[in-house]
Amino acid sequence: MNTKLRLIIMNFLQYAIWGAWLISLGSYLGGILHFSGSQIGSFFATMGIASLFMPGLMGIIADRWIPAQKLLGICHIIAAAFMFIAAQQTGYGALYPLVLLSVMFFMPTIALSNSVAYNALDRAGLDSVKHFPPIRVWGTVGFIVSMIAVSLLGWEQSPMQLYLSGTLGIFLGLYSFTLPASPINKNAEKSSLVDKLGLRAFTLFKDHKMAVFFIFSMLLGMMLQVTNAFANPYIKSFGELPQYANTFGVKYTNILISLSQISEAVCILLIPFFLKKFGIKKVMLISMFAWVLRFGLLGAGNPGPGLWMFILSMLVYGVAFDFFNISGSLFVDQETDAKIRSSAQGVFMMMTNGFGAFFGSYAAGYIINTFGNTPTSWYIFAGFALIVAILFAILFKYKYVPEKMKS
Repeated sequence: MNTKLRLIIMNFLQYAIWGAWLISLGSYLGGILHFSGSQIGSFFATMGIASLFMPGLMGIIADRWIPAQKLLGICHIIAAAFMFIAAQQTGYGALYPLVLLSVMFFMPTIALSNSVAYNALDRAGLDSVKHFPPIRVWGTVGFIVSMIAVSLLGWEQSPMQLYLSGTLGIFLGLYSFTLPASPINKNAEKSSLVDKLGLRAFTLFKDHKMAVFFIFSMLLGMMLQVTNAFANPYIKSFGELPQYANTFGVKYTNILISLSQISEAVCILLIPFFLKKFGIKKVMLISMFAWVLRFGLLGAGNPGPGLWMFILSMLVYGVAFDFFNISGSLFVDQETDAKIRSSAQGVFMMMTNGFGAFFGSYAAGYIINTFGNTPTSWYIFAGFALIVAILFAILFKYKYVPEKMKS
C-alpha cells in the first residue's frame, strides 16, 4: 500500500478515536449521569494531567527500547481497554479513574503518530514539510466524521460513544503494528529525565518576553477545554424549552459543533500570511478576541432565531484555536536557541495542554456549578478572554521584525 495512504489511514483513525467522545462526553455526563459542573470539568482536566508527563515518558521508551509504531499500537490498545470498561460505569468514583487511565495512554499517541509519520516519509524519500500537512489534515477529517457519526446515531448522550472510541482504538492499535518500522537507539547518549522531559527549557522564564508569553499561553490554554466540556450540554439544554425542542441544533449538536473543526482546518492555511503581515503579538491578539466572540456568541445565541450566532461562534473557533496554538508554536521555534528548541516546544505544550487545560477545566466547572450552564457562564468566559487580551496587549513587549520570520 502507498506510504502516504497508510499514513492517511493512521491519522484519520488517530483523531476519530478522540472525536468520538471529546465534544459529546460532557452532554452524557451531565444530561444522563447528572454529574456536577466540577465533576465534568475533572474529566476534561485528565488531558492536562496526562500532557504534563506521559508524552515525555513514552518518548524516552520509543527512543530507546520499543519502536514508535509498536508503542503506538500498545498505547492505543491499552487506552481502548480502559475505555471499554469505562463505558460500563455510571458512578463518578468508578468512571473517572478509568477515563483518566485511558487518556494517560491516549495522549502520548498524538506525538507518537507524528514520529511514525515523519520516519515513514523519510524512509520513502518524501519531504515531510511538503507531504505531512496534507496527510495530517485527514486527522481533522476523522475527528469530524466521528463527531457526526455519534450525532446521527443518537449517541451524544450515550455510553456508546465510549464503545465507538474503544473500537476504533483497537483497530488502530492492531494496524499500527503494520506501519513502517521506526528506529531505536539503545546506545543513545544518556541524559537526565529533566532534559528528556524538556524541563531544562524552563530557564527561558528568565527572559521577560518568553516568561510573559508562556504565562499567557497557559491562560489561553485554560480556554481550550471550556467548549469541549460544556458547549454540547449547553446547546442540548435548550431542548427543555418547547420552542427549541425539535430544532436542528438540539437534535444534532455534534454536527453543529463540527463546524468548529472545519473552520480549524481552513484557518491553518491563513496563518503564514497573518504571521508575515502582522507578527506574533497581533496574531495572538486576534486569537484572544476570537475567543471573546466564541464565548459571547454562545451566550447570546439560541438554536432558533439565534442559530446564526451559534454558527458564527463555531466559525471563529478556527481563528481562536489555530492563531494561538500553531502560531505560538512557530513563535517558540523562531525565538529559542536550536539547542533547546524541542524542549521549548515541550514547555509550550506543557503550559497550554498541561497546566492550562488542567486549571481551565476545573475553573470552568466551578463557574458552571455556581451559575449553571447558562448564558451568564458564557459571558463570564467571554469576559475572562477579554481581560486576558487587554493584559496581553499591555504586558507583552515584542517588536515584530518581518525579515526574522522564516518563510
